[in-house]
Amino acid sequence: MGNLVKILIIEDDRKIKDFITLALKAGGYQIITASSGKEGILQFCTNLPDIILLDLGLPDLDGVEVITEIRKVSQVPILVVSAREMDRDKIDALDAGANDYVTKPFSMGELMARIRVMERFTVGTDYQQNNTILHVKDLTIDTERRRIFLGEQEIHLTPLEYRLLVLLASNPGKVVTHTQIMKEVWGYNEAKDSKSIRVCMSSLRRKIEVDTSHPQFILTEIGIGYRFADD
Repeated sequence: MGNLVKILIIEDDRKIKDFITLALKAGGYQIITASSGKEGILQFCTNLPDIILLDLGLPDLDGVEVITEIRKVSQVPILVVSAREMDRDKIDALDAGANDYVTKPFSMGELMARIRVMERFTVGTDYQQNNTILHVKDLTIDTERRRIFLGEQEIHLTPLEYRLLVLLASNPGKVVTHTQIMKEVWGYNEAKDSKSIRVCMSSLRRKIEVDTSHPQFILTEIGIGYRFADD
């Protein structure tokens, strides 16, 4: 049991919780459950799970509050599984520190695929083997020398384009919201001007993507932000 990936499910709907639990146990995962936000935080502190599946509509705390509390002490991957479909709810959860968001109802196949992405955050990937060199397909980012290569060709970026690329590439598979981009790249605390992001992104894609209409590196999450390819 010690070698199994440990998943904490924080979900107050018993039928959904039992369904996910059975499916994940059959998939070889070790499962811990909680039915409220406070119980979930306690189980997190007690059991130190590898991944958290979190519903937002809990009976005592909003799921975003749970994310905020956990992020004070840990970067454990958090996958939100919620019936809330509004972009604002997704953005709030992702800005608070969630790694990904799945809307109910969902297919078990999709959920399992999202969990496999979360596993990459727990065991480490090629992105993390050397924190000064990021290799993604034929794109190489040398953060120590601040140089970018596409194959053998060096790509010249503006300072904003460079910061945007490094931010996204350092979070492979994770949705990075407009607010997070404005804070990390432009230094603002909120998404004051999403047009600036679009203009910078358009320029960056023209430099690193072979086909900007079918990008292989930077994928758009409509209304929310961007996701860097994780394979």
